Amino acid sequence: MTTPYTAPRPPMRETAEELRARIPGWGVDLDPADRPSYPRERYAPEETGAHWTLPEPQDGDPSRERSIEHSMLPPVYGTSCPTKGLSGVVRRYSYARFSEGRAAHWLLLLAADRIDVAESVLRSFATTRPDNPLTQTGLRAELTGHGLSSRRGRVDARHHVVDPVVVAGPWVLAGWAGWRAARRLRRALGR
Repeated sequence: MTTPYTAPRPPMRETAEELRARIPGWGVDLDPADRPSYPRERYAPEETGAHWTLPEPQDGDPSRERSIEHSMLPPVYGTSCPTKGLSGVVRRYSYARFSEGRAAHWLLLLAADRIDVAESVLRSFATTRPDNPLTQTGLRAELTGHGLSSRRGRVDARHHVVDPVVVAGPWVLAGWAGWRAARRLRRALGR
């Protein structure tokens, strides 16, 4: 098995002619003259300063999320948003259980993002300056900054009705639930 993340291209299992015979349209961009990005695709370590075949691995946590398609983590990876909380558990499960070619993998990552947003909002309430849903979600800009008129003629116009619901909906539901809880508490204390 070849190691991923190396500069040289791994060997092909089939020749270009075999692939072209088996897959209609395969290899249409093999000719560099057909690809405008070709000059940037060259392997030229003398121009880039790359002096290694495989970069030295970054020190890090061996339990980082790693696609099950790969035998190792990439040598260099980002750590700006380390996994935490329930969203981290969902992300780790997605990477450990499902291939990147499965919809379940990506749907779990989307769910983890939504969970992370909810966790961040809840965490903000524990601070002295909680999030302001009207200004920080873009809802005020939609109403005062020509939100609808700036979208006129766009292809995704069907989303206009859904966008405010997705952005404001959780806040409205949370406010309603808080109002109901306060009302029940007031009634319970009044008895």
